Amino acid sequence: MSEYLAPVFARLTLSSLFRAIRHGWEMFLITRPLSVSYAMIFAVIGVVILIGIERASFAPMIFPLAGGFMLVGPVLLSGFFAMADRVRRDELCRFSDIVHGFSRTSREMLTIALVCTLLFMIWVADVATVYGFTVGRVPASLLTLFFPSKNVLSFMIWSSVLGALLAFVIFSISAFSVPLLYYRRAGLVQAIVSSVTAVFANLLPSLLWAVILAVTIIGSILIFPLFLLTFPVLAFASHALYRELFPELSV
Repeated sequence: MSEYLAPVFARLTLSSLFRAIRHGWEMFLITRPLSVSYAMIFAVIGVVILIGIERASFAPMIFPLAGGFMLVGPVLLSGFFAMADRVRRDELCRFSDIVHGFSRTSREMLTIALVCTLLFMIWVADVATVYGFTVGRVPASLLTLFFPSKNVLSFMIWSSVLGALLAFVIFSISAFSVPLLYYRRAGLVQAIVSSVTAVFANLLPSLLWAVILAVTIIGSILIFPLFLLTFPVLAFASHALYRELFPELSV
């Protein structure tokens, strides 16, 4: 028998998304120095990857790799959860709060992180195969993204379609299971079931939120200074959306 009470979820509306984004912006303004510093870690990693792809002349691979960030992104939010909790208590945020957030990472969260990472690796292998069949060994620089050839355009379309399907599956699994596990409100299976059920019970807002996340993050990864703004805002917005969807019940 589970030691957790089954999480009860509410209903989301399109206005819920706007409230979450507004809250994410307000949280970003409050925690701006720390949020930007934390996002900078991932931005630097992204720049290194981007430079490597460009030097290898595989520029069209930027889009699927940027989209792959959506597969592992949810497990990186613990630091923002910790900051959000400090602000709710009217306490000053410090870098140690980010460390504390990750110290709350449970084995169940690590399991989800491992699954997401494995799926990301499978996704990279699959999209590389599609790249080989469509673009081949023809060198492709960043300029080809602005004036794509027929082969490059075909690759971008097919990889986007396949990536969207996989990303939504992972979104359904991890979007709300990660915060449920972080706040110790459910076990692994219960958290995943609750997340998937809540996503499909709120399908239209969930689809729109997934699209907002994907388009914003992929676009921001291509324009890295923007990533330092959008990643924290969307992280805090995701936290606010979780709070609205799974309100804490008073006992």
